[in-house]
Amino acid sequence: MHMRLTILLFLLLLTACAGVAPSPENTQDLTPRIQDNHARSLYLFSRARIAAHDGDYPSALNLLREAITLEPDSARLHGEVADIKLKIGQIPEALEYINKAIALDPSYRPPFVLGGVLMSSAGKDWEAADYLRKAVKIDPSKEDAYLHLALSLTRLFEYEEAVATLKALVKLNPDSILGYYYLGRTYSQMKLYRDALGYFTRVLELRPEFDQAVIDMAATYEALGDYPHAIETYRSLLEQDEQRAAVLQRLIQLLLQQRRFTEALEYLRMAAQSGLGGQETLRKLGLVHLELEQYDDAIIVFGDLLEKDPAADNIRLYRGIAFEEKDELEKAAVEFSKISKSSAQYFEAVSHIALIMKEQGKPDAAIAVLQEAIQANKGNFELYLNLSALYESIDRPQAGLDILLENEQLFQKESRLHFRIGVLLDKLGKRTESINRMKQVLQLDPKDAQALNYLGYSYAEMGVHLEEALKYIKQAVAIRPRDAFILDSLGWTYFKLKRYDDAARALEEAISLVDDDSTIVEHLGDVYTARRNPKKALKQYQRALELAPERKDLVDKMHKLKGEQSEK
Repeated sequence: MHMRLTILLFLLLLTACAGVAPSPENTQDLTPRIQDNHARSLYLFSRARIAAHDGDYPSALNLLREAITLEPDSARLHGEVADIKLKIGQIPEALEYINKAIALDPSYRPPFVLGGVLMSSAGKDWEAADYLRKAVKIDPSKEDAYLHLALSLTRLFEYEEAVATLKALVKLNPDSILGYYYLGRTYSQMKLYRDALGYFTRVLELRPEFDQAVIDMAATYEALGDYPHAIETYRSLLEQDEQRAAVLQRLIQLLLQQRRFTEALEYLRMAAQSGLGGQETLRKLGLVHLELEQYDDAIIVFGDLLEKDPAADNIRLYRGIAFEEKDELEKAAVEFSKISKSSAQYFEAVSHIALIMKEQGKPDAAIAVLQEAIQANKGNFELYLNLSALYESIDRPQAGLDILLENEQLFQKESRLHFRIGVLLDKLGKRTESINRMKQVLQLDPKDAQALNYLGYSYAEMGVHLEEALKYIKQAVAIRPRDAFILDSLGWTYFKLKRYDDAARALEEAISLVDDDSTIVEHLGDVYTARRNPKKALKQYQRALELAPERKDLVDKMHKLKGEQSEK
């Protein structure tokens, strides 16, 4: 019977396409069969599928409704209507037809999948999971229900069931690329990044060109803090195709975060040439030139940006800084002076103008500029700090301290206020008061590495509370492990504790980071002296003297050490 119906439908379609009316004898043979409800329904269903494929959904729905009148108990027809209703956004009607199809035939799988997709898209993942679990149970060999179910479960934070669902899928189909991919995504969300990497690797073994898996793998490396692998992963994608905009932007951002500016520059130029990111890319390009001390390049980039937007005061500030770093102070002052008083960058520009005046030998004019700016905005903390620092730079530390103390009530909760007061008190010989201020800083911010270091180093210099000093400085090192000056404090405290081997290690690491600071080099010389290694000590003192020729105390140390050697 089915074979005859198939031939019948084939003949009907041929005649319909040809536009030829059947002969009288053929009509007489076919009429009884066309009137058979199932055959007619099947014919209408076929036409509806063609209409839906062509995007003619109204015609498809009309044909299906007519088919349903012929076969009202057909789960398949109701499911097909639901599918089209879902495509055209008629969600309540789609759900009505889905549930009708399920009621008509609970063993018919497609409506359960469709119901799961519909509920998921509506944000009802609990309901979606119920539909999809049943779809998996009806036919465990179909992949789509597993994937939709796992996604809903992941959004519900039901990670264990999501993982179990996906593992069941890849056990059923060991080559399921999406199964492995979503396992990787799920483990990433669970913060089990090593497991996630394993699954992303499996995906790429099966399909090396799966770009999104590569991107997710790079993001997983980032989450693990393995930035070199993340960077190389993004680079591998760009080597295949430079047009991957999202990958290029992420790579640039990661290189900037890691302060790998020279490498970032290459990709920023690539992005700028392709127009990616517009003005923001050019701004980053200029800032990287500035960071790399490529001041002429920075000036050109910022100048081009200002031609397009003369009111971009932040760009004008950067350009002024580039001129200032080149010691082209007049040009820098011109740029700073163009920044309007209503701009967010105005007070920073004023501070730069004051600094330029001071460099030009006009400290009183510089002070007047900052005082005038403070009067215009008494709540700007940076201006007070800059004025205080200006007084300190011209050997007027008491005036710098006074300006801060006079306005202390305005900025009681600013840890930097107390830090600067502490530094100035120390400079004025008031070390006990300075230490108390540093403790105030730590009350406001227990992780202020500078205050921890200052406090520890002060105790070490005084030769008191050395174990407490070591504790403070170790906390500072934990916060800023590659700060050479904090490592110097650590080494100096070990020296005071007569732990010379520890002192040497800390100071040698400090010099590997900053090799042009005479104090750090001198400290290492002192350690070598204490370890009875005069040759190494003399070498360090000589280097320190080259860095600071005005330091006669170093000459005295060298003479003393040479004298002790000659006596032996």
